[in-house]
Amino acid sequence: MIPDGGDMSGLLAQAQAMQAQLVAAQQELAEATVQGSAGGDMVTATVTGAGELVGLVIKPEAVDPEDTETLADLVLAAVRDANHQAQTLAATKLGPLAGGLGGGLGF
Repeated sequence: MIPDGGDMSGLLAQAQAMQAQLVAAQQELAEATVQGSAGGDMVTATVTGAGELVGLVIKPEAVDPEDTETLADLVLAAVRDANHQAQTLAATKLGPLAGGLGGGLGF
């Protein structure tokens, strides 16, 4: 069923506006950064809203040459935490737009 009494141009305009909003939100995510940490902030990872790792800070006290496995675990945990933060940000930014596409266009 086409809203507005079958006005296809209105539906097309609505779809184009939603597409523009989606592109803007994706660009905003690509430019945003979020941080995750592990070990009481001994390791901090920074990722973009799109999930790209762009920074990693390891405090000296996290480095034990006799126990590199713990350091590796802290790095993995910090990156996972940062990615979780990025996914939450993406859901916040893109969720309303995806819902609008699903409801309005029958996807």
